[in-house]
Amino acid sequence: MEHDTTALIAEYWATGLFILAVVTLCAVLVGLSFLLGGRSQGPSKSLPFESGVIGAGSARQRFSAKFYLVAMLFVIFDIEAVFLFAWAVSVREVGWTGFAGAAVFIVILLAGLVYDSRVGALDWAPGRRTRDDPS
Repeated sequence: MEHDTTALIAEYWATGLFILAVVTLCAVLVGLSFLLGGRSQGPSKSLPFESGVIGAGSARQRFSAKFYLVAMLFVIFDIEAVFLFAWAVSVREVGWTGFAGAAVFIVILLAGLVYDSRVGALDWAPGRRTRDDPS
């Protein structure tokens, strides 16, 4: 039993040392930033900004639902690239069966893109008014 414990410790000592080193490094860096960090105060210190640009307007500004729809569509069609990259890497191993599967995948995504375009999900500009349109 003692031999098993010694073998286990010998096997995992490097992982324990690594975890201890990481925790120690984090504690040292947080402590140094607290000791050496700037303590300046001023009117511009309390202003929120992102990427060096001071915000203009309210933080509670409403966005159109189309903004979120286009963002979701971008994520969906961007994930497509990940799957196609994985297919391209293994194209020789999967053969014609993999090609057929990728073709079906592309056709389904293309049908979704055509549908989104037809229903106006990708239109950013407001619709044109005609003379007969009362609004």
